[in-house]
Amino acid sequence: MITYERITELNTTEETEQIKQLYLSNGWIDAADGDTEVLIKKIIKSTFCFVIARDEGRIIGMGRSISDGVSDAYIQDVTVLPEYRKKGIGGKLIDFLVKYLHSEGIGWIGLISEPGYNSFYQHQGFSIMQGYTPFLYTNKK
Repeated sequence: MITYERITELNTTEETEQIKQLYLSNGWIDAADGDTEVLIKKIIKSTFCFVIARDEGRIIGMGRSISDGVSDAYIQDVTVLPEYRKKGIGGKLIDFLVKYLHSEGIGWIGLISEPGYNSFYQHQGFSIMQGYTPFLYTNKK
């Protein structure tokens, strides 16, 4: 049975490794960048809401939201292990995050989708923000 839970820290080295593999498999972190375990623990501790999906104890999916805790939030880092995809787990992770954010009084929830996932997020209740363009700071002074 797959379960979903909000976490604020990782309890074991095995959990840290499972989250690390989710990040690595998507190219969101690079193992050559240094101590990825420390980075992952900081991400979880500093995230407004970090949710995981487990199958018999194994972490198979995750998602998180960053927020000011008052009015706005962004969802990011939503992923599920490839062998568990297309089973509704990603949608349940999004649903968990949205419900948690709403319970905290946060009504504005945004995200930036990777190419090819528009219909997934639209099915979860998100709309393309017409007339807006996301930006990324790249000026290396």
